[in-house]
This record gives sequence, C-alpha cells and structure tokens, in this order.
Amino acid sequence: MVTMRDVAALAGVSITTVSHVINETRPVAGDTRERVQKAIDETGYTGDAIARSLVMGGTKSLGLAVSLVSHPYFAELIAAIESEATRNGYSLVLIDTRDTPESEQTAVRTLRSRRVDGLLLTPSAGTGGSLVLPELKRLNIPTVLVDRLTVAKDIDQVGPENVQATSGLVKHLAELGHRRIGIVCGQAGVATTEERILGYRLGLGRAGLKWDEALVSQSGWLAPLLDQEDPATAVVAADHLVTVGMLHEARARGLKLGTDLAVVAYDEVEWATLIEPPLTTLAQPVEEIGRTAVKLLLSRIADPERPPETIRLAPSLRHRQSCGC
Repeated sequence: MVTMRDVAALAGVSITTVSHVINETRPVAGDTRERVQKAIDETGYTGDAIARSLVMGGTKSLGLAVSLVSHPYFAELIAAIESEATRNGYSLVLIDTRDTPESEQTAVRTLRSRRVDGLLLTPSAGTGGSLVLPELKRLNIPTVLVDRLTVAKDIDQVGPENVQATSGLVKHLAELGHRRIGIVCGQAGVATTEERILGYRLGLGRAGLKWDEALVSQSGWLAPLLDQEDPATAVVAADHLVTVGMLHEARARGLKLGTDLAVVAYDEVEWATLIEPPLTTLAQPVEEIGRTAVKLLLSRIADPERPPETIRLAPSLRHRQSCGC
C-alpha cells in the first residue's frame, strides 16, 4: 500500500508538506504543490479517508438513501445530486432502501457507519419515516428529505409541488368539457401519491365536479376506470410508470388518445413527443430539486442551528395533444 511517506520521498518534500497539500491545512508554494500532486498521480496514492476524517472532523462525503427502482425520475435525481455534491468537493455514497421501512433503517445506519457528513433521504412508503427520522433527529444527524416530504416543520426537505399542480391538470380537463375525470396512481402510502390524489380531489371541487371513489385507481391500472357503466373519458396519470401502463391498456383497447380518451401525466418522459398524439405532461424540475437538496444539506452541516426549511418546486406544463387540445 502506497503511503504518504512514499509520496513525500518521490516529491522530495516532507511528509508534513504532503499532508498540507492533501488536506489544505496550510498554503503551499505552487511549484511544491505541483511536485506533490505529480507524485500522488504517479503513485496512485489515495490516503486513509478514515484517519483523515478524524483529523479534519469530516469525511467530505454525503449519504443518499433512496429506492433504486427502475424509474427514470430517480436516476435523473441521483445524477443531479451527485453532480452538485461533486461540484462542492463531496463524494456521494448511495444505498438502496428497497422502499421498505426495515431496509431503509439498515441503509441509514450503514451510511452513518461510513461517517458521512450528512444524509439525503427519500422516505419509504407507509410508516418508514417513523423508524428512522426520530433516530436521526435525536442524534442530530444533518438530514434533508428529498422528493417525498412530510408535514413536519423540524427537518429540511425539498421536493415537487404536487397538490396545486395536479389540481391544474384536472381543471384543464374539466375546461375541455370532461365530467368523468379519473386518476391512476402508483404505490399507495407514498407521500407523492397521497398529495397528487389530494390535488385531484381539489381540482374536482374547483371544477364543480363530485368526488367519485370509483374514478380513483390506486392499483396502477387504467382498466377499472374504463370497465364501468359510466366510464372515465379523461384520466390523470400520477407518475411515469403509471403512464406507461395506461398507454399499453389504451392501445390494447384500440383507444385513440385525445379523441377516445384524454390523458395528461404527472412526470415528463423523454418519449412524450414520439408518440401520436404527443403526451401532455407536468415536467418536474428534477435537476433543481437535486441541487437544492445538496445545498440545503451543506447549509445544515455548516450551521446546525439554522431554522429548518421546506422547499416546494413547481413543475411546468408541457402542453401537447393527448389531452384533446
């Protein structure tokens, strides 16, 4: 194993000088710094992160606990978080929560054992948050909730605005004359799902339409909304995966989007303009959510006593023709 002594010998400097270059604890002359950096590159020296963390009081790493489901949204979110962390000189340690409370707790404790300086967490479905959040608060671990937010006011969190945005989708469909507007949701118990259902219900009220539980499918399937005596004529897809399933079902039934069935979707998809007719969507500011989450966490690390913040970032409407316009 290459040691700091090896780097110092190759660069012709003291071990102390190498330490100052690596840890940036004291200014080092430019030519000396270059010799040390060249020696590091030639030897492949990586240092002892744990030992350095004991000296510096931090590992310059952030932990991200998130469900690594096959979902383009989370892949984009992780990329944005990693990019912002790297830009600020931090590495990212990523662990899969598998979207269960037990795995989430294990993931968070594993990240803590890695001595990360702070945690970014997308809470699992159901009561997952109740297992880890009290523990994180009790131990004063710098934490930011991402995407799936809570009503708590004592923790930093950032995610999309779901209620008003979904209400706007319903309003748009109602303005086109639809009176049987349904919603198809994904995983029950997830904060984003519950908020989008709330937004759907709010939109119905604003349009003067009655709530009908039969028009809400939390199974992820479109079929229950179409196999009724008085079927839905327009549908809100609550996320990307739901949208894919809805399009398969509509095609299997020979339904033309925008004509036989109006469809709008929460979540932009890269192929939205490739289908016919193009899909009307709400595009989440995923990159901004990721960047903001890292900034919030670094602010919390720097100032543990500052007031917690909850930041909701509004999605933008990509108005196309699947809604019937």
